[in-house]
Amino acid sequence: MKIAIIIGSTRPGRKGEAVAKWVYELASKRSDATFEIVDIAAANLPFLDEPAPAISGKYSHAHTKAWSEKIKPFDAFVFVAPEYNHGLSSALKNAIDFLYAEWVNKAAGIVSYGAIGGARSAEQLRLVMAQLQLADVQAQVMLSLFTDFENMTTLKPAANQEKALSTMLDQVVAWGTALKTLRG
Repeated sequence: MKIAIIIGSTRPGRKGEAVAKWVYELASKRSDATFEIVDIAAANLPFLDEPAPAISGKYSHAHTKAWSEKIKPFDAFVFVAPEYNHGLSSALKNAIDFLYAEWVNKAAGIVSYGAIGGARSAEQLRLVMAQLQLADVQAQVMLSLFTDFENMTTLKPAANQEKALSTMLDQVVAWGTALKTLRG
């Protein structure tokens, strides 16, 4: 089981990188999967510029083909999703929209963060995942800028967040394993 921890922000000064590192640090202690941080900023994707819909699989740009090759090998994902202006980050939505088949019949969990734990971002992300046949698990980690970040900047998750992350990862691994049979 190979799981990508996707940093869902490209914003300077973003908190997503620290959150992804925290997820990775705890996830790497597990023996049932391997984990890798995938930074959408490193993909350097422009605003969606493919002439054909992603569902066609006809990618014409080198950046899309590279992004496809990066995402394709993963069995499941953990999306580190910030909430900007009561919604999903446009950078994450854009990165998701470039691809289709690479997401289908795989599992996903969400670690969101924001003023109210990124709840609205996670809700929007779940709608997008449903369309992609990306099975999102029920358990979720919601990090509050007020209680899980010191001075709203430095990540210091409350004690209950580690258990929430472990539960979410248990579900992602279980669903990811089950969905492998559909992709077989």
